Amino acid sequence: MEHVHDYLIVGAGMAADAAAKAIRELDATADIGMVGEEAVPPYQRPPLSKALWKGDKHVADIDLGTAAAGVKLHAERRIVALDPAAHVARDGQGDSYRYRRLLLATGATPRRLPFDGGDRVIHYRTEHDYETLRGFAQPGAIIAVIGGGFIGAELAASLSSVGCKVCMLFPGAHIGAGRYPDDLARFLDGYYRQHGVEVRSGVRVTVGGPTDGGVELSLSDGSVLRVEAAVAGLGVTPNSALAEQAGIKVDDGIVVDAQLRTSVPDIWAAGDVANFHNPALDRRLRVEHEDAAIGMGRHAGRAMAGVADAYDTLPFFYSDLFDLGYEAVGLLDARLQVVEDWREPYREGVVYYLERDRVRGVLLWNTWDQVDAARALVAAPGPFDAASLKGRLPKSK
Repeated sequence: MEHVHDYLIVGAGMAADAAAKAIRELDATADIGMVGEEAVPPYQRPPLSKALWKGDKHVADIDLGTAAAGVKLHAERRIVALDPAAHVARDGQGDSYRYRRLLLATGATPRRLPFDGGDRVIHYRTEHDYETLRGFAQPGAIIAVIGGGFIGAELAASLSSVGCKVCMLFPGAHIGAGRYPDDLARFLDGYYRQHGVEVRSGVRVTVGGPTDGGVELSLSDGSVLRVEAAVAGLGVTPNSALAEQAGIKVDDGIVVDAQLRTSVPDIWAAGDVANFHNPALDRRLRVEHEDAAIGMGRHAGRAMAGVADAYDTLPFFYSDLFDLGYEAVGLLDARLQVVEDWREPYREGVVYYLERDRVRGVLLWNTWDQVDAARALVAAPGPFDAASLKGRLPKSK
C-alpha cells in the first residue's frame, strides 16, 4: 500500500508530537503522517521512571493528544528504507510513504546486557516496559536495578518507594559517578542505603537467566543474585541506521544545522537522535532529555513549515531521587573544575562545572526556578572562579 503525506514524521515520541503540533499551527490543511514502532500514540516519557510510580499520574494521563492535531498515525510500523531522491520511505511490512518534507525523530535504543535473560530482564525505555516492570514490582519483591546513572537512580528510588527490595548493581565507584562531584556521589550512596536500597558498586552483571519465578544474575565479583526481575538502565544508542542508509551525515547521531536540517534536502532531524551545535557551549551536543525533545521537535516542525529560525537553546534536564531532585544545564562532567556552593550540604545548593574559566554546566540541587539564570552563566564569557560563583544563585525563587 502507498501512503502520501505532505509531511512525514518517522518516529512517534515527544519530538515527533511537538513537530506535528507545530506544523499544524502553521499549516492548517497539511496532511501529516507519523510512523511509530509502538502500538500506542506519542506519550510523555519522564513519568515512566518518576510520576507513574508516585501515583501522581496514570498511564492514561501521559498521552500527548497527538490525534487532536489531525495526524495520521501508522502504529507498529518501522521504516527500514529511505530514498531521499524519490522522497519515498518504506516500512518493514512493504508499505511505502511518499512525502514532501520528512522529519527523522527516531529516538534511541537502550544498550543491552550481554545475554538474553528472558522476559524478566527489562531494558527500560517504553510504556510497555513500564507495564511489564510494574507487574513484577509488588511490595516485598526483590528487584535488581542494573546501572547507577540517570535512569538507574530514578528507577531504584521509584521501586523502593512502592515497597520493593531494590539492589543496585553498577561498575562505577558511586551512584552518578562521573556526573556528580565525588563527595556528592558518596552522599547519594549512603542516602539510598538509608532508604533501604542495597548499593553494590564496582560490579558488572556477566550472565543472567530465568529461574523458577525469577532471574539469576552472575556478577563479576563471583557472587550470584536471585531476584524476581531485573531492570537495566545502561544508557542509549541513537537510532541513526536509517539516516546512514539514506546517505545522511551521521556522527554520534544525525548531524543537523542551525535550522535542524540534515545534510540531505527536505529532511530534518530532532530529539534524542539529533546532533546539533549549541552556541553557548560552542560545541556539538546530542541531548537525551524531555526539554530537548519538545523544543527541537517544535523547532523542526516550524522549520519544515517555512519558519527557518536558528535553534540556539541550551536544553535543561531534571531528575527526582526520593525527596531530592535537581534541574541542570550544560555539561555535568566531574572531570571539569567543580565549584560547590551548598546552603545545606548535599540537600540544597548549586554545583558549577568550569573549563578554562568559563561555566560549562550548572547543577541546581534542590534549587528551583533558576534554569534561565544558569543558562545565562553558561553563555557568559567569564572569566569565573570559585570566589565569583559563591552565592551567585543564592536561593530558589
